[in-house]
Amino acid sequence: MHTKSMSTQFFFGYGSLVNTSSHDFRDISNARLVGWRRVWQQTNLRDFSFLSVHTSDDFSIDGVIANVPDGDWSKLDKREFGYDRIIGSEMVEHTSSNADVISFYRIPDQNLASVEKCPILLSYLDVVLMGFLQRFGQQGFSDFLETTDGWDCGVFNDRYNPRYPRAQEYEKNFYSVVDNALIAKGIEFCDS
Repeated sequence: MHTKSMSTQFFFGYGSLVNTSSHDFRDISNARLVGWRRVWQQTNLRDFSFLSVHTSDDFSIDGVIANVPDGDWSKLDKREFGYDRIIGSEMVEHTSSNADVISFYRIPDQNLASVEKCPILLSYLDVVLMGFLQRFGQQGFSDFLETTDGWDCGVFNDRYNPRYPRAQEYEKNFYSVVDNALIAKGIEFCDS
């Protein structure tokens, strides 16, 4: 009997997937996507902005890679609805000896929207920033803010009535750090 060898498939996560409490994927290690920046992207699929990436030759962003068991992308594709999955193995720097093929998600151009108000959910941002703080420390938290574009869409405070499906509760001092960082960056809070 001849068995076909399958490549070991990994995803590169650069937003909420960095927070390992938001998923159950394993074999996780820190990685870097070269030639890209994050962007808060308005789409015609949602009322709120979601993280995506756009090419930027002089930049790279930190994130994580994790194994997709048996190359079964169905659960992750469902979570990342509205995104295209792109194979980007040659763009990802990592130290894993297991990752043969690495893919990442980005919102395709046909789903982009020029809507008037499409703010960032604070409950979503909290999950993302906690992930960066846990994986990369205070420097990672700060780097996320600096290597992400699109902050001009504003932030909607849904922290105590979250609209983000994977929202989590954190300590008040963490919320203060997040709020102070947003204020220092001049990011506006909005009501809707």
